Amino acid sequence: MRDDSRVYSMPRWDAMRWLVSPSPGAPVEIQLKLIGGLFGTLPVFFGGIVNTIFVAGAIAAREQTMPFIAWFVFEIALGAMRLIVLVVSRRAALAHRPTPTDLYLLLQLFWSSGVGYGAFISLASGDWVCATLACLSGTGMAGGIGFRNFGAPRLAGAMILTSLGPFLPGAALSGEPLFYLVFLQIPFYLAAMIAAAYNLNKMLVATMLAERENDHRAKHDALTGLSNRVGLAAAVDAGLQGAPPHGGDLAVLFLDLDNFKSVNDTYGHATGDKLLKLAAERLRQSLRATDVAARIGGDEFVVLAKGFTSEQAAELSQRLTNSISAPYDLGDGVRATIGVSVGVALVPEYGADAEALLAVADEALYEAKAQRQVKLLHSRVKEDQLRRVAPVVGGMRPGPNSFA
Repeated sequence: MRDDSRVYSMPRWDAMRWLVSPSPGAPVEIQLKLIGGLFGTLPVFFGGIVNTIFVAGAIAAREQTMPFIAWFVFEIALGAMRLIVLVVSRRAALAHRPTPTDLYLLLQLFWSSGVGYGAFISLASGDWVCATLACLSGTGMAGGIGFRNFGAPRLAGAMILTSLGPFLPGAALSGEPLFYLVFLQIPFYLAAMIAAAYNLNKMLVATMLAERENDHRAKHDALTGLSNRVGLAAAVDAGLQGAPPHGGDLAVLFLDLDNFKSVNDTYGHATGDKLLKLAAERLRQSLRATDVAARIGGDEFVVLAKGFTSEQAAELSQRLTNSISAPYDLGDGVRATIGVSVGVALVPEYGADAEALLAVADEALYEAKAQRQVKLLHSRVKEDQLRRVAPVVGGMRPGPNSFA
């Protein structure tokens, strides 16, 4: 199985881009996976090279004429070039560097053309042993081409055409009327193989789209569209892998909406859901494209941000608090204001694994909520004391809204 960590580049030449274009509607990540499938596996690759070299060598040894010797030399040189390009491509893809995809595809077309050339000269030679061996090899390779390259049906069609198409002029030059049957066989065979490649491609893209959608649903919250617990855990693990051992640049912020329950209980779950979606949108707009926001249940959210110092994490915490705490218009004349408590944990200050990091951030969240409750209690006590000692002015005592 091909290493999923390898990423092969899209072709840069217009002709090659057209050849590998998949079914309409395939997103970029699926196109990249289809490109990776064209590089195949080493056993299949070596099987094709060894077969064509052995067949060309055996026929060249039998005929010993320049067209057959040239074919044999061509297959050896082309096989060596394809192997070099494949090795370079695999190493570059593993390191996520640009890969020579255009050259690799061009050499594939040269290889299929070499198969067709061998069949052509074998048929034209009138040696039925050579013709049988070359045509058997060509049709066998055509089947492998269709099976291996249906991720790019146009490329598969072009390779099948260049490998089997030369059968027609070869049969015409063979001098054997019975071979004229290939003028009926080859067009039907080409049409059937190319149609099969297109159908398999559509099925593959549809399957990959379904898997992509299922993976998205498994990792995202259905209400807000943010990541869920599964997606958050994956993002934290990926962030920890990319975090340097020293520096503490990975920040996890736990957020809990204050007073959300009262809004939900007063106006109903539909209004509460709308408030959650609006808060999630404000959260998303306040973050960078590289940051991850997640809803992990109820009115609790988590933000994962890379490249932050403790001061920057505190600034982000305050920015999120200000944004989420602004009033909300929930429709039907309903306006609501909620608060938010935030707990922050940094790597490597609080450990180097997802479970420990989230636990510390969760603890910081509850500490922040406790501090918020203490401040609120102090504010109420102070207000009550001011009411008790406030002087009477004109026979009236100031109301509660008179004090900040």
